[in-house]
Amino acid sequence: MAVCYKCGTEFPRDMVVTRVLECPSCNAPVRCCRNCTFYEPGAHWDCRETIPDPVFDKERSNFCDYFRLATGGSGGGSNGSSSARDDFDSLFS
Repeated sequence: MAVCYKCGTEFPRDMVVTRVLECPSCNAPVRCCRNCTFYEPGAHWDCRETIPDPVFDKERSNFCDYFRLATGGSGGGSNGSSSARDDFDSLFS
């Protein structure tokens, strides 16, 4: 299942992702680095693919040829890292 990186809204499995497509709930661009399966903060240019040029705004639509909509909570489609950090911090408060 693919979800919006910003609000967590689920996308239909058969959805065709275009550059101008926006999330129906929060209007965030769907075709952006944060929704890509290859997005990985800390990797070279925050991408696991060998991209020729950096994408500076990871939350803006782009024309990247490597874009694949993240599914199953992988890539930038999940906000798991901040949630996990919050859970960890709550253990000590």
